[in-house]
Amino acid sequence: MRMITFLLVGLIVHVVFFLSIFDIYFTSPLVHGMTPHATPQAPPSSRLVLVVADGLRADSFFTLLPNGSSRAPYLRSVIEEKGTWGVSHTRVPTESRPGHVALIAGFYEDVSAVAKGWKENPVEFDSVFNETRHTWCWGSPDILPMFAKGASGDHVYTHTYPAEEEDFASTDASRLDTWVFTQVKSFFQSAKSNASLRANLLQDENVFFLHLLGIDTNGHAHRPMSQEYLDNIGLVDTGVAELVSMVEDFFGHDGRTAYVFTSDHGMTNWGSHGAGHPSETLTPLVAWGAGVHNARRATGPQPYSDGFLQDWKLEHLQRVDVNQADIAPLMASLIGVPFPLNSVGILPLLYLNNSEHFKAESMYTNAIQVLEQYKLPVFVSPPSCQMALCRTLIARALEGLAYYHTYDRFFLGCSVVLGFVGWTSYVVLVILKTHANLNRNPSIPSHALVRLSLSLTVVITVFLLIQRSPVTYYVYCLLPVPLWYSVLKESGILTDLFRSAPSLPLWKCFGYFVLVSFGIELLVASFFHRAMLTVGLAVLSLWPFLSGLFGKAKFRSLSWCLGCLCLAAFPLMPVVGREPNVHLVTFAGVLSLFTSACYLWSSRPRTTMHLSDRQQFVSQLLHVAVCAYVPSLTHSSLQQKQGLPLLNQVISWSTLASSMIVPLLSSTRLFQRLLSIFLSLTATYLLLSTGSEALFPPVLAWLMFVWINIEQEAMLAQASHPLNLHGFPQTSCIGICSPIFYQNMHSGLSTIDFSANIDIAKLRQLKLDDIRRSYFFVFFIITAFFGTGNIASINSFDPASVYCFLTVFNPFLMGGLMMWKVVIPFIIVMCTFETIQVATQLSSRSLFLIVLVISDLMALHFFFLVQDYGSWLDIGTSISHYVIVMSMTIFLMLLSVVTHILTSQRLTLWRHKKHFP
Repeated sequence: MRMITFLLVGLIVHVVFFLSIFDIYFTSPLVHGMTPHATPQAPPSSRLVLVVADGLRADSFFTLLPNGSSRAPYLRSVIEEKGTWGVSHTRVPTESRPGHVALIAGFYEDVSAVAKGWKENPVEFDSVFNETRHTWCWGSPDILPMFAKGASGDHVYTHTYPAEEEDFASTDASRLDTWVFTQVKSFFQSAKSNASLRANLLQDENVFFLHLLGIDTNGHAHRPMSQEYLDNIGLVDTGVAELVSMVEDFFGHDGRTAYVFTSDHGMTNWGSHGAGHPSETLTPLVAWGAGVHNARRATGPQPYSDGFLQDWKLEHLQRVDVNQADIAPLMASLIGVPFPLNSVGILPLLYLNNSEHFKAESMYTNAIQVLEQYKLPVFVSPPSCQMALCRTLIARALEGLAYYHTYDRFFLGCSVVLGFVGWTSYVVLVILKTHANLNRNPSIPSHALVRLSLSLTVVITVFLLIQRSPVTYYVYCLLPVPLWYSVLKESGILTDLFRSAPSLPLWKCFGYFVLVSFGIELLVASFFHRAMLTVGLAVLSLWPFLSGLFGKAKFRSLSWCLGCLCLAAFPLMPVVGREPNVHLVTFAGVLSLFTSACYLWSSRPRTTMHLSDRQQFVSQLLHVAVCAYVPSLTHSSLQQKQGLPLLNQVISWSTLASSMIVPLLSSTRLFQRLLSIFLSLTATYLLLSTGSEALFPPVLAWLMFVWINIEQEAMLAQASHPLNLHGFPQTSCIGICSPIFYQNMHSGLSTIDFSANIDIAKLRQLKLDDIRRSYFFVFFIITAFFGTGNIASINSFDPASVYCFLTVFNPFLMGGLMMWKVVIPFIIVMCTFETIQVATQLSSRSLFLIVLVISDLMALHFFFLVQDYGSWLDIGTSISHYVIVMSMTIFLMLLSVVTHILTSQRLTLWRHKKHFP
């Protein structure tokens, strides 16, 4: 019961530490209650047409064909004759929703939306659409409802196609764009006979928004270099040309329509987006029509050194780059609506074709709208306001917003660090208290500790009440009090430890301390450089030779060395940009079948297997063979544009649903249960693989199998040294010298049954070598994290890996499947650790406490590495590392329970019934 209580307390503490990062770094930067401001001068445009080609890269759009022509001839003519062009620079995360928010609302991603999966904003926000008289939208059901939902009123009208149309296996995804253009044509056609609709259209302050998803869908399905992607650009160009002609005819060529063509994000060569690669962050921007400058010749060298002007053959035309959020104030200025309330964009004046007075007024409006968020008075009157001064005001206001947004960050950070150190210290004391014969009487009177704790609690509470702090602040600031109370309550252990220091094997303890410290730093470095895992595995491969195990178990030592070196190859492989190679998936399936069959054949003399178990293993082997072939069949069908075969989909989902059930039907004998788990998980992993990563589970499982066996040799080699964790002689009857222990160690691992109740008399206390076992476990868990991809990067996982399950765009379902792909190597490592705990007859609590200390030290390290400066990518990466380690600690607590059930429980689907004679 005490262990359950300890785990619950530990889980709560880590959940609090985990949630603290959302209050410190993931709070919403949006300010509410401001007054909207619009340019008082008459706008140059009555209406604006915004066309967003989702997923369009700048280079794919601007680069000419080999024959010198453009794949977008109409928009190219606009650039050269009657419009202003440039590159729109997006920010991470380069996802569809954040990109559209920046375009239309004028602020960059509200990081608190991470909890919503970038699907919708967690708080209401203003946008250009909300400030218009009417806005009509056509396009994806994932984007349009977001802006209609946040509008104050019913003046934002959306027209969307069914979500099922967003199918990556579609024969022609460009039909999504054709649908939009067709709907717009029908809309204007119906307006000619609908008097009320026509009257609304003829009013000013109107926006028409076309969201074109075909390019993005084709990019995901066929890659941006594919003919489908490039042809879709031509289709969009033709559609825009027809759209402009239709709009101008409807409004009688009144010269009051402005046009903006851009993209929300780009796309990598391998068909993904979400991170910060230039192919994702550089998007095209073309504006023309009323109020926009005509094409201007470049009169001198342009301030761009990226070489794009020469590559795109546009060095003779003036290029005007913008930040993506700058497009919102540009659109607001063109049609004369108030700037979005939370906009942080700066009006790009070089796009405006109007008087200097109009530009100055617009810039001033931009400045006071930003200052509204900062709540500063403006003492400059509009007539004398200079544009440069407005830019300075905007910059200062944004700095002030950042200051107040991060005002409590240092204070909360100190509270969390204090709690972290207190918790880790307490866990160390629990280990010492359990496994060392030290004085447990506190050196500080308990009543003094109680009075001190109560006094601190009152002081902190009063301080937070005066500050009017949120409820969560009380949790972060008060949590360290009971943690440090628990630490100081065990102060007698620390005092006795210092007094006993001369009797300890100091050099051995110091050596372990240095090795573990180096190992933790290696793991921290691996989050930034995956190749560090290769270095670590190369070092681990030498362990049997350095520890003397090679002389006692040559074959197992060589197998360990070879397994480590084979696994070391995976962190060196690229995690992005890999072309699908289903032949490797098939080979991984064959390799899994071969190794499993070899084990079953070699284990026959040592293990008796019931007929039902044999039948289950045969069925699982056949199932793996089928799952190794399904990705190849699916890939072939998609290449031929025949869609996802229904049979493949049924096999995939049924395999996923049964992956955690089938192992429970097998024997609970150690290696039989482990083999059943491996075959079941491998079948699912093969369905989620597209290339070389399919080889990762078989290689990892091989190394884990060797680890189990070699740990038995290590225990036998060290059985003659009866010293516990801290060098104190064993006095407990639960010692390593137990004859029952010797008997079980020599009887072989194959006789161990997971379901057997462990006799407390068989358990032993911790030794220094158990620190190594715990570190190995943490190392392999991190290797499972980063072996085939970087979970901290959205781009590390190819959406094509879920095509055996579904091809219709569903971000949450697809994300869930890819997360399960990440979890599968976790389960393999966790089952191995569970086996080692059973085989070495050590309490799972004892080893888990050491793992907890190592994980918490890593988490504390990453907490100090979190930065609140630099690019969004730098900040987001540093935060994600901390979140990953904290999530890992919480996740391991929960996964250990799941693993215990997976290894020790058995389901019986039927029982033999007695029949009447």
